[in-house]
Amino acid sequence: MSKFLKVLSLGVSLAALPVLTGAVVAGDADKGAKVFKKCAACHAVGDNAKNKVGPQLNEVFGRTAGTLEGYKYSKAMISAGDGGLVWDDASLTTYLEKPKAMIKGTKMAFAGLKKEEDLENVIAYLATFSSTAPAEKEEQSAAEPEAVEAAVQTAAASATPSPVSATREGGGLGRAATEDEVAAWDIDIRPDGQGLPAGSGTVADGEVLYTDNCAVCHGDFGEGVGRWPVLAGGHDTLTDERPEKTIGSYWPYLSTVYDYVRRAMPYGNARSLSDDDVYAITAYLLYLNDVVDDEEFELSNENFVEIRLPNEENFIADDRPEEEHYATKGDPCMSDCKADAVEITMRARILDVTPGSVDDDDASGLGGVD
Repeated sequence: MSKFLKVLSLGVSLAALPVLTGAVVAGDADKGAKVFKKCAACHAVGDNAKNKVGPQLNEVFGRTAGTLEGYKYSKAMISAGDGGLVWDDASLTTYLEKPKAMIKGTKMAFAGLKKEEDLENVIAYLATFSSTAPAEKEEQSAAEPEAVEAAVQTAAASATPSPVSATREGGGLGRAATEDEVAAWDIDIRPDGQGLPAGSGTVADGEVLYTDNCAVCHGDFGEGVGRWPVLAGGHDTLTDERPEKTIGSYWPYLSTVYDYVRRAMPYGNARSLSDDDVYAITAYLLYLNDVVDDEEFELSNENFVEIRLPNEENFIADDRPEEEHYATKGDPCMSDCKADAVEITMRARILDVTPGSVDDDDASGLGGVD
């Protein structure tokens, strides 16, 4: 075969292959990468991107809203997708400008991007991770804004609670909760282990789960990112002016850790973790706080109550029911209860507790607002 025919054959073969290129939209993708840093705490893109607080955004162009497998969307977002909302240049621009204005009930807490340039640039950046190229703005159908609005209206309608027929019981409001509804809320875990589900998880498994679901806010080692809570460390700081109240330094019971993670975490995607996942993450948090030191340690409902947090002994049981006025069912004293005379020993303004004017007579020139 001649060189010409070989080249021609190769050219035809390559032409027959599908070409995956980033979507082309207006905006500067490089500048958009910087804007995306505002989003990176909750969203991921690129190789091995996974759902975090928000869904991963690879191939977001052309995706029907609320349909990415493995992510727990709000009902409002799912309804928007059912109403026909598909993410493209126009719909993303509207949403990222004012998320809650477009889809009332969305879980996205971000207020939105105010600058048109930032919107165009971050969308251009997201387009580089999508193989489905959207039409340029000038080529988009004139009916597209109406389609977006229709989907938004569908989501808004679904987010509005439907009227419930009044019943005589309960003051004519609502209805009695079903057994399944009560069971869904009745998930509290007690310090004595009551309420714990069957299951287990190791420190090693917990590290992986923590990295994927928690580290974006709480740091790789529980040190906290920005103003998100610190989860580890803080030992011997409770007497400091600004104590670090962490699981290892302050919390009294491990049951609170399991209950809270199971009930409310990860932020924005609560109840997405299995019971075994929560055991594993709790075990890893124990490891970060030096409560356990074995990476192979497995926490389960069988050994859960054996774990004692370092600060448990510094909490005392509420013994007020044992006090005299409780025991005798007498009314608590509400006036003239102190036998000795009461006197003022210091004023809050002088202690600089309450801001006030330096001209106040009682301030003595101290503690005022400059």
